[in-house]
Amino acid sequence: MPYWRLSGFYFFYFATLGVLVPYWSLYLQSVGFAPVDIGNLVAILMFSRIVAPVVWGWIADHRERRMAVVRLASLLTVVTFGGVFFGASFWWLAAVMLLFSFFWHASLPLLEAFVMRHTAERPGAYGRVRLWGSIGFIVSVLALGSVIDVHGPWWVLPSLLSLMFGIWLFSLTLPESEMKGTVEHAGRFREALLRPEVFAFLLACLLMQVSHGPYYTFYSIYLEGYGYSKTVIGMLWAFAVVCEIGVFLLMQRLLTRVSLRAVLSASFFLAAMRWLLIGHYPENLSVLVLAQALHAATFGSFHATAMQLVHRFFTGRHQHRGQAIYGSLSFGIGGAAGSLYSGHAWATLGPTVSFNIAAGAAGAAFLVAWLFIKPKA
Repeated sequence: MPYWRLSGFYFFYFATLGVLVPYWSLYLQSVGFAPVDIGNLVAILMFSRIVAPVVWGWIADHRERRMAVVRLASLLTVVTFGGVFFGASFWWLAAVMLLFSFFWHASLPLLEAFVMRHTAERPGAYGRVRLWGSIGFIVSVLALGSVIDVHGPWWVLPSLLSLMFGIWLFSLTLPESEMKGTVEHAGRFREALLRPEVFAFLLACLLMQVSHGPYYTFYSIYLEGYGYSKTVIGMLWAFAVVCEIGVFLLMQRLLTRVSLRAVLSASFFLAAMRWLLIGHYPENLSVLVLAQALHAATFGSFHATAMQLVHRFFTGRHQHRGQAIYGSLSFGIGGAAGSLYSGHAWATLGPTVSFNIAAGAAGAAFLVAWLFIKPKA
C-alpha cells in the first residue's frame, strides 16, 4: 500500500473539507444570504453526493483504469470550482457548487475501497491512514480562522481552490497499477443490498447524517452570534478533530475487544447527547469543549466502524458500489435532508429546537442499530 501518497491525498481532501464545513456558511452570510438560502446551498453539496458516488462507483466496477477516473474528476473539481470568482448570485453559486461537488465526490469512495482491501484483516488499521485526513482538516481550520478574523471570509475562496489543486497533484502520484486487480464474483448486488441487517445499517447511517444538519450548516454562525471569535470557533472545530484522531489511533486495539455493533450503537447515543449539549449550553465554553470531544464518537468511531461494516457487507466486485451506496445514502441523502430541515428550522423555530431535532434523529439511529443489526452481523 502506498501509505504516504494515500496519506497526502487524504490530507488535502479533508483539508478542503476543513474549509468548507466551518467557513463556507460564513462566506455565504457575508455576501448577503439568509439562513434558508444558506441551508439550501449547503444541501446542494450533499445532493450531489447522492448521485455522484453511485455513477463513479459503477464506472470503477466496470473499468480497470480506476486512477484515470480519480485524476480526471480531481482536475475537473479545480476547473469547475473556479466559477466562484465570477459571480455570487444564488443560482450561479448553486450551479458552481453542483458541478464541482459532483466531481469532488468521485474520488474518495474509490480510495476508501482500495485502503479497506489492504487493511481489512487488521480491524482499525484503516484509521492510521485516515488520520492524515483529520490532520489536514485541523491545519486548514486553524490556519484560516485567524485569516478570516483579520481579512474577512472572501479568503475562503482562494484557500479552497489551492487545496483542490493539491488533491489533483496527489492523484497524479498514485500509479494505475496500485488500483488494479481482479476481484471475485459476489453474487447480485441487489441481494447484498436488501439483506435486513444491511438495510438497517444504511438507515441508521442516514439518520446519523440527518442529525448533523444544524452542526455542519450553522455551527460557526451559531457561535459567532454568541460573541465567539473566528479564531476560537476554528479552535473548537480543530479540537473536535484532534479527538477524532485519537479514536482512529485506538480503533485497531478497541475493535479486538468490542463488537462493531456495540461501537456503532454507542456512537449514535453519544451523538444525541452532543447535540443536546450544543443546543442548550452555547454560552458555556466548557460545555462546548466537552461536546466537541464527543466528535471522537460522532465521527471517529462511527465512520471507522461503518467502513468495516461496508467492507464486510459488500464483497468482491460490489466493494466500490457498496462504498458509493453508503456515501450516497448517509452523507448524500442524509446530509442533504439535514441541511434542508436545519435551514428552515433555524429560521422559524430557532437554534435550540433545531439541535433538539438533531438529537432525536441520532436517537432514532441508535434504536435502529440496536434493534435490527443483530450481534451475528
